[in-house]
Amino acid sequence: MVLGRGIRADVPPLALAFWRWAIALALVLPLALPHLKSQWPLLKQGWRPVLILGLIGVGGYNTFAYIALQYTTATNAVLLNSFIPVVTIAISWAFLGKHLSRPQAIGVLVSMIGALSIVARGDLQVLAHLNLNLGDAWMLAAVLVWAIYTVGLAWRPAGVDPMLMLAAMTTVGVAALLPAYLWEMAAGRQINVHLGSLASLAYVGIFPSFLGYIFYNRGVAEVGANKGSLFIHLMPVFGTLLSFIFLGEIPVWYHYLGIGLIFTGIWLTMKK
Repeated sequence: MVLGRGIRADVPPLALAFWRWAIALALVLPLALPHLKSQWPLLKQGWRPVLILGLIGVGGYNTFAYIALQYTTATNAVLLNSFIPVVTIAISWAFLGKHLSRPQAIGVLVSMIGALSIVARGDLQVLAHLNLNLGDAWMLAAVLVWAIYTVGLAWRPAGVDPMLMLAAMTTVGVAALLPAYLWEMAAGRQINVHLGSLASLAYVGIFPSFLGYIFYNRGVAEVGANKGSLFIHLMPVFGTLLSFIFLGEIPVWYHYLGIGLIFTGIWLTMKK
């Protein structure tokens, strides 16, 4: 979120989305291709969930978020992103009939309060004075498609290697993003090429795209969509820690309060 907001003047949103996934595809293909021949029948049989997951999880979420960051602040984006667990739980309840126990529901609420306390910097007036705009509408769309993606991972074709599955979804996403990226270039929006913009593209391709999706997909497979989505609340925690390490921004009381609440909420949800 912070990087997407920081380089919005140098890298247009569709270019950022396209190149991050093109880089991720280049990284995952060598790990996926050895499994393609033996597992092609399974992948072909489950083409519908692969297509949908690729369109929304790869082609949709990040693109919507980057478009949102053209118009709204990183604070608004992270705040709205904190609603992903709630939306995921609602979708799981509506379509899968899955319910949270009372301790788990309390855990989600406590964790969300912790995330909001960090985003709001411990001041309720920050939340009260947020001005919703076009970017926030795009961010809400991103939240919805990510929640659907998280729940939809339950329908991944069984028996397909995770690297092959990620490569298939990424291929779908890149194919969907290519026409939009070409349209953006035709409209005159180009990447301002310099070391910073290239390093940013490399970062989003390697870490949140390639490695992040491997870890997230595996995590959701292990603990389920409702519990897996709760870890989204750790984004403000890591943002606080990384700001301290790399930017010298010293955490204050509301950071510690928020981090404590987030970990308490996750513990309540996961303790069984």
